[in-house]
Amino acid sequence: MSVQDIIREQVTGHKVVLYMKGTPQFPQCGFSANAVQLLKAAGAADVFTVNVLADNDIRQGIKDYANWPTIPQLYINGEFVGGSDIMKEMSQSGELQKMIAA
Repeated sequence: MSVQDIIREQVTGHKVVLYMKGTPQFPQCGFSANAVQLLKAAGAADVFTVNVLADNDIRQGIKDYANWPTIPQLYINGEFVGGSDIMKEMSQSGELQKMIAA
């Protein structure tokens, strides 16, 4: 199975998927920590997280998958949502909470 197939399976097999540096308990960068906090505040209970630091193929593959150069990356219902800055804007407007509740 290719890296792209693995990623596709992850993002379509779970409602909310966050590719991040580290884990929710021990984020390895401020942007990933912020993303986890935004998801918690938005009411996301069951978030599937992928620590990109544990697998260099996934780390590069997710950037190629979404054509997005940075980590973290959020997917909801199989669709790429964005990174930390976009998540923050969506949280402030209430859009992130609506997407997670839907």
